[in-house]
Amino acid sequence: MTSVLVRIALRYAAGALVAKGLLSPDDGSMLAVDAELAQAIEVGVGLAIGAGTEWAYYLARKLGWSK
Repeated sequence: MTSVLVRIALRYAAGALVAKGLLSPDDGSMLAVDAELAQAIEVGVGLAIGAGTEWAYYLARKLGWSK
């Protein structure tokens, strides 16, 4: 399910970048349909969420918000 949402987000992002002229239409279509890129972004988002959770726990322990 997550990969479907990533692909939808990539399509919208590619469309916006093509509309602003930052990407060529060929690059935008490649960005929107590349399954390996979607998987890499999905892994990156997962790692970022995990790191953010650990950082918040560290901060909570440092500030005395947790036991």
